[in-house]
Amino acid sequence: MTRFTEYLASKSGRSFPDYNSLHRWSIEDLESFWHSLVEFSGLIYTGSSEPILESAEMPGAQWFPQMKLNYAENVLGRNYHGTAVKYITESGPDGEPEARHAGEHTFEELTILTARCARSLRQAGVRRGDRVAGYVANVPEAVIACLACASIGATWCSASPDFGLAALCERFVQVEPKLLFASTHYVYGNKTFPTTDVVSQLKNRIGSLEKIISIPFPVGECRIPGDLVWDEFLGPDDDPDLEFEQVSFDHPLLILFSSGTTGAPKCIVHGTGGTLLQHRKELQLHCNLNPGDSLLYFTTCGWMMWNWQLSALSLGATLCLFDGNPGYPDLSAIWHLVDEQQISHFGTSGRFLEACMKSQPELSLTNACSFESLGTLLYTGSPLSAEGFRWVYEQVKKDVHLAGISGGTDIVSCFILGNPNLPVRAGEIQCKGLAVDVVAFGERAEILQGKPGELVCRQSIPSMPIGFLNDPGGKKYHDAYFDVYPGIWRHGDFVEFTESGGAVVYGRSDTTLNPGGVRIGSAEIYSALDSIKEITGSVVVGWVPPNESDEVIVLLVVLAEQQKLDTAFRNTIRQTIRTKYSPRHVPKHIFQISEVPVTRSGKTVELSVKAILAGNAISNRNALANPQILEAIEQVRRDLHLLYS
Repeated sequence: MTRFTEYLASKSGRSFPDYNSLHRWSIEDLESFWHSLVEFSGLIYTGSSEPILESAEMPGAQWFPQMKLNYAENVLGRNYHGTAVKYITESGPDGEPEARHAGEHTFEELTILTARCARSLRQAGVRRGDRVAGYVANVPEAVIACLACASIGATWCSASPDFGLAALCERFVQVEPKLLFASTHYVYGNKTFPTTDVVSQLKNRIGSLEKIISIPFPVGECRIPGDLVWDEFLGPDDDPDLEFEQVSFDHPLLILFSSGTTGAPKCIVHGTGGTLLQHRKELQLHCNLNPGDSLLYFTTCGWMMWNWQLSALSLGATLCLFDGNPGYPDLSAIWHLVDEQQISHFGTSGRFLEACMKSQPELSLTNACSFESLGTLLYTGSPLSAEGFRWVYEQVKKDVHLAGISGGTDIVSCFILGNPNLPVRAGEIQCKGLAVDVVAFGERAEILQGKPGELVCRQSIPSMPIGFLNDPGGKKYHDAYFDVYPGIWRHGDFVEFTESGGAVVYGRSDTTLNPGGVRIGSAEIYSALDSIKEITGSVVVGWVPPNESDEVIVLLVVLAEQQKLDTAFRNTIRQTIRTKYSPRHVPKHIFQISEVPVTRSGKTVELSVKAILAGNAISNRNALANPQILEAIEQVRRDLHLLYS
């Protein structure tokens, strides 16, 4: 950040005495900022970097229309040396390191493997603009397949192997991938789970699929009948040339998925140049990531953080992939791994840090780990309390850079994040991202300072989506972000920007569920419940327990006559949701109600239920067809508080 600031000062003749002045210039002269970042980062491209912003209108801004580039070339075309990727699974049952599966690839080896994979993709008929999917554990093969797709101009999307069949089909059927890479197993909590039952059904459910390539990990040889295993797919063990297909700045690189609150998840398409340039800014400047550093972000291939951390390779850093339960056999496990592997940048969720802080027996790291190499500790997904900040500085490291980051799948990056040159204030994320024009809006679209409001972005960011799939005319895209404030991005977060320049995120301002920082659509849970005939109605919301900062899922169900909500039936509900979707979709609490609160037009009023559970007043009772049911929900709120008293 310091070197970039000095570079800007020498180039422009301006002085930037503090970060506020730098940020103010970056949003006032948006085009100069991004052009300077292209030069400073050494972006590899052909064509011209001008014009910078042909159209600034949102949605529809057009960045660098004369530029051609390739994401994989900006990772593997820089002649980095040393270790590119390490991969490690969780410890054994007694914490024995030797029970882990581990390995690594140098940048040279990663380049060769990517070239072999790209060659095989071409031989399989995958071309520029085609789509490839991954149902994969957090393993090197996922990195290789994604980079190989990028090298030939194909588009990558992925889901983690704990997704159930219904959740996968809702996503991949829309994408219409030609090929699917699928892990045969995944490991979690000292248990190995096969995926072959799910994968074997995908070919019949996804009509576009021509081939499935199975990735045997972490155990045994296993394939889907009639298709290829990873090593077979790669072909001869040679060293082919890696060719990079030059694509436009906005050529589709990734497809990520919305939470699915109002139906099937939306397919969010992210462009090549915008994703790369925004990630470079965040990782290099805001996170101070340099060649030779190492990044371990605990994530899965179903979360946007997997795509974000991948770009660390473009800086010559080592990407450390972890697969499994970070808290197995206890919460100290991942910390020991960070220490043993000499990780310089470690990322996790606010929820995990809070869990470590509240661990019983108390988790003591000061004597067990030195964290000599750890310089930056990142957290996202869920807020971190002021007490959580203090725990980090007492138990992890006194001079670590604790940096919250917050943005989302929607921009595959951050609106607000850290800065190694700014003080860390307990309970706050440090600053707005450079060239990110975000503010908090009040009820009359006035800018709020020191008060919570709607997070909005008033100018385009290159990593905003280029659109949604299956969205002729862009209506879904427009309605998702621009229907409230025309020409201004409304993100759906409730945020406060403090007088010091920091930010406090209070959670979602809509009804999207956010347990552990992973956005989940209520529609997915409703879909899973459809198969349980004893449930005749339901409403699901997020709720934050007293004295906690992380949201949990609360499910209210209406049951058929004679059906009881006993322990066995609660277990049936949870198992059904887990099987159809994922463990993250499973509600923490389940209560029975007599009917679902609805409007006069029959729409479920999730916002009203969420407000009641939070102890807030409801102003629209008269709009309900059955307002009397709100009394039962108020009783649920009292019952919930008793559980935490």
